[in-house]
Formats: sequence, C-alpha cells, structure tokens
Amino acid sequence: MIGADLEFRRDFVRANTRIARPAIVPELALQLADPTTPIWALSEAELKTLGLPPPYWCYAWAGGQALARYLFDHPAEVAGRRVLDFATGSGVVALAAAKAGAAEVFAADTDPFCEAAVGLNAECNGLSLRFTSDDLLAGAPPALDLILAGEVWHQGPLAEAVMTWLKAARASGARVLLGDPGRIHFPKDGVTQLADYVVPTIGALEGADVMRAVVWELD
Repeated sequence: MIGADLEFRRDFVRANTRIARPAIVPELALQLADPTTPIWALSEAELKTLGLPPPYWCYAWAGGQALARYLFDHPAEVAGRRVLDFATGSGVVALAAAKAGAAEVFAADTDPFCEAAVGLNAECNGLSLRFTSDDLLAGAPPALDLILAGEVWHQGPLAEAVMTWLKAARASGARVLLGDPGRIHFPKDGVTQLADYVVPTIGALEGADVMRAVVWELD
C-alpha cells in the first residue's frame, strides 16, 4: 500500500538522521545526517544494493542553505506568493519560503525518500507545503510566481535540462532564484548575483569545511 510504503520511508529517514539546525539557517530544524549517523557509512555501491538513490535529502547543501538564508533575510521575495522549490531534497528552501510568508509552497523531487524527509521536516517546524514527485522536466513549468532551485548542478546533462526548463519558466513570467556554491556545471551567463554567504559544511562530504555559496537571479 502507498501509505504503508511512505511510513516505511519515514521510519528510514528517522533511523538514519538526527534533528539538527542547518549552519546558517537556524530558524529551521531538519532531519539531517552527520558523520555519526548510519547512512553516512553507506557507500554508493551499498546504496544501490539497498535500492536507494543517493540520499541528497539528508544534507542541507550549501547552495540550498544560502537560498533559504536569503529568503529569511528578504521575506518580501516570497510573501503572499505561490512558490515552487525544484529538486527540494531536505526541503530546506521550501520550508524557508513557507516560514517567510509564501501563500503556497510546492516542493518537488523525484526521489521518493524526499517526500518522507520533507514531510517530517515540515512537521518539525509546524509548517505545511505540498509535495510532488512528478518529473517536472517532462512538461512545461507550472504557472507560479517564484521558482527556487538550489544545488541542482552536480551533473552536466541534467544541469543543462534544468536550465532549459528554468529559462522557460522565466520566459513565462515566473521569477527564478538559484543557490549554488560554485558547482562546475552552474551557468556562467544569464544570471545576476543577489547575495553570497559563507556556509560551514561537512569536510568529509565537500572536501572543505566552509564554502562560499551565492544566490543568483535568472535574467
């Protein structure tokens, strides 16, 4: 049953994370992994054996934290607006939008474990949002006021597809804000910098203890 499957995923998230507050977004409490939590020790091969995609949902990535911080610092960006957080992961950006006053927030991710993680994280913070696991890249962008995307430039072909989709959203009238800590596939043109933040990270994951993450607007 779908409900039972979701509860299994929620239990898995609880068992493999701890409630913590992201380094530069202490307004939110999230189910996150750290070096002492079980999922940290699983290799990519072990994850595949278990039938699990990479657990992007259990980290508050630097680009997502920067974008969430920007929304808290500039709540007028989301106040009263209908907002989509693309590739939501842990939901840190979507939840920041909701807490900053968005009228309606949609969190989108194709990883089924994200639904469990985002739901638990929303409950932790007394917030509500709508989750969709639809592959949004397969169709036209929804007619919303603001689209947010943090940390979606890890893979070249996917990064190109995402940018094509985001540009279509911008052309249709949506404002598009991006968060990125300098990933190699992030676009160099067609964006305007709005803010930057120094984000403490887990060195074993990122290869650095801090990263500079930038918030951009798609022109």
